[in-house]
Amino acid sequence: MGMPTLACCVDAAVAPPGYAGFIAGDSSLAVAVPFSSSTTATAASDDSISTNWSPAHSAALYRIDSWGAPYFAVNDSGNITVRPYGASTSAHQGIDLLKVVKKVSDPKSADGLGLQFPLIVRFPDVLKNRLESLQSAFELAIQAQGYESHYQGVYPVKCNQDRFVVEDVVKFGSPFRFGLEAGSKPELLLAMNCLCKGNPEAVLVCNGFKDAEYISLALLARKLALNTVIVLEQEEEVRLVIDISRKLSVRPVIGLRAKLRTKHSGHFGSTSGEKGKFGLTTNQILRVVKELHGSGMLDCLQLLHFHIGSQIPSTALLQDGVGEGAQIYSELVRLGANMKVIDIGGGLGIDYDGSKSGNSDLSVSYGLEEYASAVVNAIRVVCDRKSIKHPIICSESGRAIVSHHSILIFEAMGATALTIPAMNEINIPFVIEGLSEDARADYWNLSDAAMRHDNETCLFYADQLKQRCVEQFKEGTLGIEQLGAVDGLFDLVSKMIGGSEPARTYLVNLSIFTSIPDFWSIGQVFPIVPIHRLDERPVVKSVLSDLTCDSDGKIDKFIGGETSLPLHELDSGCGGGVYGRYYLGMFLGGAYEEALGGVHNLFGGPSVVTVLQSDGPQSFAVTRAMPGSSCGDILRAKQHEPELMFNTLKHRAEEFCRFDAGALSSSVAHSLHNMPYLQLASSCSLTAFNNSGFYYCNQEDYNDGALVESGASEDEQWSYCVA
Repeated sequence: MGMPTLACCVDAAVAPPGYAGFIAGDSSLAVAVPFSSSTTATAASDDSISTNWSPAHSAALYRIDSWGAPYFAVNDSGNITVRPYGASTSAHQGIDLLKVVKKVSDPKSADGLGLQFPLIVRFPDVLKNRLESLQSAFELAIQAQGYESHYQGVYPVKCNQDRFVVEDVVKFGSPFRFGLEAGSKPELLLAMNCLCKGNPEAVLVCNGFKDAEYISLALLARKLALNTVIVLEQEEEVRLVIDISRKLSVRPVIGLRAKLRTKHSGHFGSTSGEKGKFGLTTNQILRVVKELHGSGMLDCLQLLHFHIGSQIPSTALLQDGVGEGAQIYSELVRLGANMKVIDIGGGLGIDYDGSKSGNSDLSVSYGLEEYASAVVNAIRVVCDRKSIKHPIICSESGRAIVSHHSILIFEAMGATALTIPAMNEINIPFVIEGLSEDARADYWNLSDAAMRHDNETCLFYADQLKQRCVEQFKEGTLGIEQLGAVDGLFDLVSKMIGGSEPARTYLVNLSIFTSIPDFWSIGQVFPIVPIHRLDERPVVKSVLSDLTCDSDGKIDKFIGGETSLPLHELDSGCGGGVYGRYYLGMFLGGAYEEALGGVHNLFGGPSVVTVLQSDGPQSFAVTRAMPGSSCGDILRAKQHEPELMFNTLKHRAEEFCRFDAGALSSSVAHSLHNMPYLQLASSCSLTAFNNSGFYYCNQEDYNDGALVESGASEDEQWSYCVA
């Protein structure tokens, strides 16, 4: 029996009435599938595009020039390049991200650092540029509008409490009197420590719910000559501040947080408005003022704080909220408070999807200059109307400061294969033999639609045939071989008529719950892009699946409202066994993701490296590298004791595997000291790091050029520090 091209070649003995005319001779006729010629034309067009594909095409496809400007672009090699100084970055200063990844992930035997994925790459130069750009935007607005005070920001450490991030903010912000904001006792302690090296005028804003210990710490900070302001979030806190400050003989500086009537819609506006979680109502503010006045401490009230909501979408809403806050500020001045600072809180948004839209949680319709101008104008107008001295303007812009400087890099370890059979691989007579009467009718209708060039009807009957066969299989009247053949037939029909091809699943070496928790929890979408091969056309429509044993561990929403991400086919000859080395980057995730990540499935945090721009041939220097948490670290965090676990398993090996006990014990020890993520065979580096410490190179003393090319020996370049 010859095999048909579509299910149109059948044995004459089983052909239904009306189909005999298509039967040639005494066996069968292979009828060419008469699908629309548009499929062929599209394929030819795609081939043309693929041949002429350029990095510029990739930049447009992934919107890199929109959400990534001015810090990220695609270079002529098809790799993501980092522009550490933003728009001021010259051509030779761009940093090829793939070269950084190879430097830190290659084994030490290949002159790499042997770090395992996933990997966070930090660029302090970008962080510094963000701070300088924010300061410059306010200075320009203040000068242009004749504003008679200055801007003095603080960084809310909750956005990213990493020691080196906070220390960099303090160092880079010192010329601008840039301070820190804390919302808990541990955050207050780290802020106190970091600001000991900061500008003496930098403000330490103490937000969050407070108890006696929190307030005592804040007053101690004031004794240590730190410019500390205790912001009242609840009415009851004012009595604690008064009593403890008297006991400690410290004159406090007090602020209060007001609940504005202004709020914006969407997830990020839920913390604002009259029903917001934090702050004082109008009547509570009046009672606090009265309490302070009665205690002879009204002069201590010097700061007004409010928060319109994170990711403020438009300057119109911003001006409305800041204008309302300025009115409250002016009333406090009228009531006799010694007001000096207006803290507009957070809210300076970033454009995650490059759409420049004011109608989305993923975007904003303004830039830094427009934001600063709107803030300065709103405060100036109210103060001038009330003949009030212009206050110091403070903002708590965390997301806008740290989001761009950190990139999460992870590998695609494999992908589901599309196995669509050829027509000659489907045994049609065998399939038909087991079909129900209704299913056979669907089959003949499918064949008839194919003959008539009716693609829509063809797909309808193919789908109906598949569903009937599924029901037959569940009832036990159809074998798994026949069901598989029908699935193959359906996939073949869908492909030949140009139907929507299902997205393929790429397995990525990552835990979404640990590294991108905002995607899972609130649907926050971040730009995800291959960091290389951008001079090739990506031909695979994909979704991403992580390593966790949880159905939520997948990424199926992408910027632009897309439900799939165009990716490249995985290579098979790149030193990774059957899987190639294919690197993806998640961008704009420097705020909150590290702070919120947990240990779902006991996957720990990623490895972290710090990279500075350099004038050497590679344009970068790796100045700090730290491996991610080991299996032992994560187990210890959940109250397990890795040492005792090892001893138990070692004794078990000695009891049951006498001759292999040493090797088995060694294997267990390696596993406890390694990260919980997958390792490609070529990237295993069991001895690259000891998890109790990290490699460190003094940022002030790094040589010109990448460390790999500095000419010094490895021992001279790196020193090992035990934590």
